[in-house]
Amino acid sequence: MIKTFHNATYTQESHWYQWDQLRHDQITPNLYHLLMDRGSLTDCVKRNCRHGFNLKVHSQDFGRPTHSEQQLLKLPRAAPVIVREIALNCSHIPWIFARTLIPPASMHGKGHGLASLGNKSLGTVLFAHRKVQRHRVEITYLKPHHHLFQRAIQATNCIAPSTGLWARRTLFLLADKPLLVNEIFLPNIVHHNAICK
Repeated sequence: MIKTFHNATYTQESHWYQWDQLRHDQITPNLYHLLMDRGSLTDCVKRNCRHGFNLKVHSQDFGRPTHSEQQLLKLPRAAPVIVREIALNCSHIPWIFARTLIPPASMHGKGHGLASLGNKSLGTVLFAHRKVQRHRVEITYLKPHHHLFQRAIQATNCIAPSTGLWARRTLFLLADKPLLVNEIFLPNIVHHNAICK
């Protein structure tokens, strides 16, 4: 397990809204379809990256969720979770930064292998499991002051856009136990015009 302790106090929350509230005129067509795709984002990146796909684990250890993450996961205040941060890269260029939160209770039973994924994609496990439900999906536009924006840029060494980054978070239920996946769409996947089908 890669050790980095996440113990920050998050004061900058973004407004997240329901998946179906996103309008075509708010965003470019290819990014709209990326955000709205119901399949595995890892598989999508693999299909669009002809050479050199790899998943890089940046950190994994116990940390604290933000207030809104805590509410989605229905956790007590200050309850620790496993925080796993990875990047999906194409030719060593980061396209997606993902931050997954796994409550300790979700790592028992069907989720016993979630804390020891290593370089394996979480999506590979989730989308192959019959007991997985995509319970809730939310979209936001992260401004540069938001902690997820800053963490994505810091971890991947991307050039920070001056405006912001689109992000999606999905609450999955694995055998009725929750985990939350935040996916931040970095500039390179937008410039590549990647399409999920």
